[in-house]
Order: sequence, then C-alpha cells, then structure tokens
Amino acid sequence: MSVSIDKSKGIVWLNGEFIPWQAAKIHVITHGLHYASCVFEGSRAYNGTVFKMREHNERLLKSGEMLDIHIPYSVDELDEITVELLKRNSLTNAYVRPLAWCGSDCIGVSSRTCSVNTAIAAWEWPSYFSPEALNEGIKICLADWIRPDPRTAPVHAKASCLYAIATLNKNKAEKNGFDDALMLDWRGYVAECTGANIFFIIDGKIHTPIPDCFLNGITRQTIIQLAKEMAYEVIERFIEYKEIAQATEVFITGTAAEVTPVGQIVENNYQVGDITRKLRVAYLELVGK
Repeated sequence: MSVSIDKSKGIVWLNGEFIPWQAAKIHVITHGLHYASCVFEGSRAYNGTVFKMREHNERLLKSGEMLDIHIPYSVDELDEITVELLKRNSLTNAYVRPLAWCGSDCIGVSSRTCSVNTAIAAWEWPSYFSPEALNEGIKICLADWIRPDPRTAPVHAKASCLYAIATLNKNKAEKNGFDDALMLDWRGYVAECTGANIFFIIDGKIHTPIPDCFLNGITRQTIIQLAKEMAYEVIERFIEYKEIAQATEVFITGTAAEVTPVGQIVENNYQVGDITRKLRVAYLELVGK
C-alpha cells in the first residue's frame, strides 16, 4: 500500500460509535496485538454498493466463532453500519475493512475474560497491482513458508495469526523484484498466493487447488460460478508444483486483487490469454466496475 493509512482523514466506526479516523486507537496492552486474537474481512464497494457484503460479514462472524471471539453484532447490524460508514465518508468506490479483536482486559494467553472490540474502516483504494502488471501479468516467486496442516491452525478463518507467514513471503518476494509468492501446503501441493487464490488453465480447462488448508475466498467462489456459467470446465483438485509448467494461463483472485493475470512463476512464463481476460471482464461487469 503506497499511502500512509494512519494519516488518513475520515470516519471510522468503533464499538458502536462513528469517530474521527485519528481517534480510532487501542491500548498497547491489547490481547489482539500480543496474541493475534483478531479476525477481519476485506470487501470492496463499487459505485456505492459493497459487493457480497453480507457474505463477508457472515464470514467475519464465523471466523470469530473459530477463534472464540464472540462478536457482539449481527450480520444485519454490520451491513447497516457499513452502508452508513460509506455515506459519512462520501465513498462510492472503496475498500472496506471490518475487524474484531480481544481487548486490553487481560494480558495472559487466555482470552476468556477479554472484551471484544469491533471496528469498520473504509478508504479509497483503486487497484492492488499497477496497470502494467494487470496487462502483462504479475511475477510470482516460490514462497519459503508453507500453508500449515489444518490440525495446527484455524485455517478456515480469516484470522490475523494466519497472515504472519504471508507477510514474510510477500516481503521477500518484493525485495527480490516479484509481485507475490506462491505458497505450497504442508504436503507439497500448490495452495495459494500470500493473499489470493490461484487458478491454472491446462488444456483449456480451469484447475484450482482444493481449499482444505487455506481460505476458500469469496472472489474464488464467484469466479468458479462465473466460469461454469460461461461453459468452462472447472476442476478443483490437488495440484503438484511440477504441474504449473503445463499451464498456458494463470490468474489469481481476491477482493483486493480482483482477477489478476500472472505472467511468471519462478522460471515458468505465461500469456495473458482469452480465458483470463474473459473472466476478468465478466467479474468487473458483475461488480459494476
């Protein structure tokens, strides 16, 4: 992100109140800061409407349940607050970040006695990648850190604790001139990128990893549905790393990334082909961009 978000102006909703951006602060002794007891969401507003807002807020509550964080607001309430927040900030095209975390009532590992804080922020954020990257395809390296066994982490929650390895992988990728990193899972299969799901076009069919140890993205689900409606065959399966050399097109999906073509993974090069272009156009038309 190129702008300094903490210097932004506007309104943030925090624990039932709309307050100035600069006033949205937490105490240094906060369980969510020390122990990553935090869940969050990322959604986008297009022309004043948040795409699949309800699905995102439903997932926020489910993520909270998985981390024993009991968010004191319903999906309906979060939806209404989001709409009002966009109005108060005069935003029509924006990124929306709801989050919930355990507070500063205690500092031990247990969070049972901690209060739960809930906030929603929104800001203008046109594109995750540059126009050049979208035209030519982004460059991806192979990540050092892998997606863990589901027995070791709450892998189906959108939780802060799961993004530590994503941050490390993304940092190294950017330092080495890449845009992102491809993460394998604990078995050695292809999983996802640091914050986006991945798709491969092999022999005219769309292949994508089974999300059994990483987030089944809302954009991912949307693209699968669009592809099937466009009569493409979509195959969800375990994909070995060596198979990526067989792909003719590759793209990633996510709320921030939307549909982004991939031009290179390590030594493998790909074209920004017709299937990727058609799905990108279909997605942007669907969201109203």
